[in-house]
Amino acid sequence: MSVVQLIELNRVSTKRQISAGGEVIGQGEQIASYSNIVKGVVKLSKMMADGRQQIVGLQFAPDFMGRPFLKESSLTAEAATDAEICAFPRAIIDRLVTDLPDFEHKLHEQSLKELDEAREWMLTLGRKTAQEKVASFLYLIATHIDPLQKFSKNFDLPLSRADIADFLGLTIETVSRQMTKLRKDGVIIIENNRHVIVPDGRKLKEAAGAD
Repeated sequence: MSVVQLIELNRVSTKRQISAGGEVIGQGEQIASYSNIVKGVVKLSKMMADGRQQIVGLQFAPDFMGRPFLKESSLTAEAATDAEICAFPRAIIDRLVTDLPDFEHKLHEQSLKELDEAREWMLTLGRKTAQEKVASFLYLIATHIDPLQKFSKNFDLPLSRADIADFLGLTIETVSRQMTKLRKDGVIIIENNRHVIVPDGRKLKEAAGAD
């Protein structure tokens, strides 16, 4: 990307602060801009025809949100925590994707990464036990919550127990029970019902059944 193109992109970018629960874009809305997550966690969900809703993914800084050349959002993106995003006009990004192979390559790499993670999550939902599912969720947060660290040993849960249950296909009671078991087994420490401390990352990884 040339200096001129970087200046242009910076000139048209807009920083947005979004409080937890605030909507970034709704399912079915026309896409006017794409965004990079600067900080915070964004929850992606899909609404079914009968009104039921399912959380289908989480995005973290510095993920790119949006699909170039897609006119309408197929998902609802909502801030799971207080978040900051940097938004860019759709027309500018679509043009840069066409003009800059390196930029297109980076977006393609992220799409492939998301595909790999989605396949891994299918395994979590389809084959893992309830305890492995909850541990897998905690491991996901620990390895993604801070873009400057490969693994965070201290973090606040970005989702409520109800949302975690929805994301994992479990009941709230099961999530709470498995959190308690992981705490009693010394895998995690929970403070104020929301703050998680991981004394040993290897124990959490083993509990998640991760390779």
